[in-house]
Amino acid sequence: MEKTSKHIILKTDNLSIGYTSKKSESVIAKNINIELKQGELIGLVGANGIGKSTLLRTLTSLQQPLSGSIYLNEKSLENLSSVELAKTMSLVLTEQLMSKNLSVYELIALGRQPYTNWVGNLSEEDTSIINKAILQTNLSELKHRKCFELSDGQLQKVMIARALAQDTDLIILDEPTTHLDMYHKAYILKLLQKLAKDTNKTILFSSHEIDLAIQLCDTMVVMTTNTVLSDSPSNLIENGVFESLFPKDLISFDKNAGNFRVN
Repeated sequence: MEKTSKHIILKTDNLSIGYTSKKSESVIAKNINIELKQGELIGLVGANGIGKSTLLRTLTSLQQPLSGSIYLNEKSLENLSSVELAKTMSLVLTEQLMSKNLSVYELIALGRQPYTNWVGNLSEEDTSIINKAILQTNLSELKHRKCFELSDGQLQKVMIARALAQDTDLIILDEPTTHLDMYHKAYILKLLQKLAKDTNKTILFSSHEIDLAIQLCDTMVVMTTNTVLSDSPSNLIENGVFESLFPKDLISFDKNAGNFRVN
């Protein structure tokens, strides 16, 4: 039986990203053509300072592209209102949380803001979606705790649950494993993998955990100094893409093992 093609949630067309000032334009990356498909876990990787955060900020409309186009469910990103965007894309940033005095439940409930009335009252549907997000992230025992009482790993799960409660087609996370130990890095990325499969949502995350991303992702977006490539981990390995990510004097990529090693 022929496999049906997956719906494309987000697509870029010759996207160029960077910064502009009155006197000049600084291009971080150009000719970016990627497609994020429904129900996939996608890892965005590259060396420090290569422009991963700039790309994520541009894809989420926090920053304007220098040129090119971004389409979300076949609609141009620039034509979407803030409410339409909030109902299609949710964002988990690495910035320090300002509302740690909220309970876990209250913080997750904030994900329903695009759907609640101006008073912010939760409907039965809102409550059901919040409770489902709590179950999906294994937070039932913590839902009445204050956020300031949580570990970094627990708080990251709460932020993921808030994004799930927002009920968007696309969830974007900026380095969700920062400040976590090896076990919790793997735990969070495995959770994201499971959520992509179970919810059929598209999940894009940036990470320095390239070895883990290779093992867990359906697709990877790799930023190098010259280009931005998107493909399955196996194809990227076969094409030698990871071997050019870092200077070979200290670290190299073992194509057969599928991971990096210190020389």
